[in-house]
Amino acid sequence: MNEREVLLDRIQKYSFAIKELNLYLDTHPDCRRALALFNKYNALLKSAEEEFSRRFGPITPLQTNDSQHWSWIDDPWPWERR
Repeated sequence: MNEREVLLDRIQKYSFAIKELNLYLDTHPDCRRALALFNKYNALLKSAEEEFSRRFGPITPLQTNDSQHWSWIDDPWPWERR
């Protein structure tokens, strides 16, 4: 895998971990270990998304910053970029 694919894979793994921890915390809200892991992976996800956006372009519509054009719809889509 190239650097782009490695970073995208990392983002997907962090997102999955966050969703799973979110579900767990919904039923175990006082679990400090789960909350610490949620916060850890949330910080890692934000960092990875910022790096991806800086190096390869936006991965979500929230990362677009063109005030003159809605560039999110420009081809290729983030997951199609090589």
